[in-house]
Amino acid sequence: MQARREARARGELKQDEFVYVDHLGNFRDTPPDPEEKEEVNLESIQISTSKKIDSDEKVSGKVSFYDTEKGFGFIKNTETQDSYFFHFSECADQLDVGDKVEFDLVKGEKGMNAVKINKL
Repeated sequence: MQARREARARGELKQDEFVYVDHLGNFRDTPPDPEEKEEVNLESIQISTSKKIDSDEKVSGKVSFYDTEKGFGFIKNTETQDSYFFHFSECADQLDVGDKVEFDLVKGEKGMNAVKINKL
């Protein structure tokens, strides 16, 4: 990189440096072949975010993973299919994988966490 800067400063580089990116994300020196251009229907692109959950309402879900030795697990929201971390200290009842639960959500260090968990 430094050698290129020095060569450019001395006027040894006559052309602009330009890099193309192919359809696989690889860098190329030559532009892509226009014959291989693929048209994309913009309406077919789906962009979405998870439904925003009001923190005042209870959320229902199902325990998808639970490590009893380490005391943590994950609950999958039945409506949005999002998974939330939980710690056993937030459980009012003993839980097992597959149990249906109701819980609140709070923002944790790495995302939303399930708290105040009650078995249904």
